[in-house]
This record gives sequence, C-alpha cells and structure tokens, in this order.
Amino acid sequence: MTALDALQATLSAEHAALHLYGLYGGRTSQSADPALFEALQDGYRVHRARRDQLRLMVSDLGAEPVAAGAAYDEPAGLRGPARVAREALGTEQACAETYAALVAQTSGRDRRWGATALTEAAVLQLRLGGRPEDFPGAPELG
Repeated sequence: MTALDALQATLSAEHAALHLYGLYGGRTSQSADPALFEALQDGYRVHRARRDQLRLMVSDLGAEPVAAGAAYDEPAGLRGPARVAREALGTEQACAETYAALVAQTSGRDRRWGATALTEAAVLQLRLGGRPEDFPGAPELG
C-alpha cells in the first residue's frame, strides 16, 4: 500500500465516522447526558477537521480525494446513552486502527499527522468509556 492509498483509506474512514457521529449526536440528549453529548460533539468537530485536512493532503499529492459514500451501514437499536456510547466507542476504535495503518504506511509530516490523530482517538475512546490500551489502534501488539 502506498502513502496515497493509506491517506485515501483514512479519508474514506473519516467520511464514515462523520456520518455516524451525526447519527449518534442526533440520538443523544444534551440535557439528559451532557458529558456524552459533549464528547460526541467534540468527536464530530475533530473528524470534520481531519476529513478536511486529509482532502488537502491527498490533493497536495496530485490526486482526487475519495468522495463520501452514498450510504453507510448504521447500527440498529440506538436507544439510550449506553448504546450510543458503545457504538461511538466502536467507531473511534475503528478510526484508531485506520490511523495506526496510516502511521505504518507513511513518513514525515503524514506520519506525524497520523500519530497525532491516533493519540487523539485514544483519548476520545477514554471519554466514551473505553479502557486504556498499550497500543491503541493495534490490539495485536498488546
């Protein structure tokens, strides 16, 4: 896999994450569960910024950024904050794996960007009820 392929795969994952975070936020009450709502709002903002950065990074390499999908698989039964938090945690874990792959396939500025994204994803996982991991995004190393 080339660095461009890794960037495109990460961009594709960000498109999906944005879709899902919008769904999670719409199923969460700001007044009933402000901590979860804030974590989801922060996650949405971070993923939107990453998507925009990745588009620029791909364009800088002379390629056309991959477009968002027409539809995404959505988790069924998103009722209650515990279920929403579990699904958001799963989304963030999947993103962390994508960032870890990006780090493995790139160098220089792109690798630093991926490492920062991976670190931020690990922190957001904790806010969503996740447990600390030795190697976030790479459970096979733990």
